[in-house]
Amino acid sequence: MAGHSKWANIRHRKGAQDAKRGKIFTKLIKEITVAARLGGADVEANPRLRTAIDKAKAGNMPKDTIERAIKKGSGDLDGVNYEEGTFEGYGPGGAAVIVEFMTDNRTRTVADVRYIFSRNNGSLGVSGSVAFLFDRKGLILFDGEQDFDTLFEIALEAGAEDVKEADGGYEIITDPSAFLAVRDALADRGLEWLSAEVTMIPQTTVQLEGKHAEQMLKLMDKLEDNDDVQNVYANFDIAEEDLANFMG
Repeated sequence: MAGHSKWANIRHRKGAQDAKRGKIFTKLIKEITVAARLGGADVEANPRLRTAIDKAKAGNMPKDTIERAIKKGSGDLDGVNYEEGTFEGYGPGGAAVIVEFMTDNRTRTVADVRYIFSRNNGSLGVSGSVAFLFDRKGLILFDGEQDFDTLFEIALEAGAEDVKEADGGYEIITDPSAFLAVRDALADRGLEWLSAEVTMIPQTTVQLEGKHAEQMLKLMDKLEDNDDVQNVYANFDIAEEDLANFMG
């Protein structure tokens, strides 16, 4: 399994399991709250908030829960003041890892993330140690049932940078500033994606197999399972047969 969409594809496969753990609502509420605090409660004037709300709706979050999160962020309701930031580190086999967090207790989060890395054959690095290996891009994934020419035409006309085949499906890559325009253009044509997000795409990948591959997947899973961790990105690549074995 290769390409920019590695972890995005894995997360899609295990999405039902993650939803059962109830973690997704906690992370989405934090994102909505912070987005509203930083950019205001006007969805049309706040792209980050709009994206967060769209993800919440896709995850079947109740409308009143979304509205409460917005009000907490805008100051209309009392709420927790979250700090956001980034950790950088290395996973098994030398794969680069970026962890985005939101927390009300940075000391706790640093300790927790450091422990997760150390327990899964990884290590935290200093700021800037791996960030240069990634580019922030919009990424929209489609399955192989879609018509490539249709996706290509709509996406490029709306401002996408690239449309390509990957892992039996298609991925559309955009500049972050064009992400919503491209996504909306696809939605207007009735096209349904597997996932759509602004993410960190690795410039190159590190091939992992055997024990290192298994440890890497466990590291990513443990990091994403932490309540303070919002997003995890890495530049590993794992063969499809190994991935099938590890994921059951």
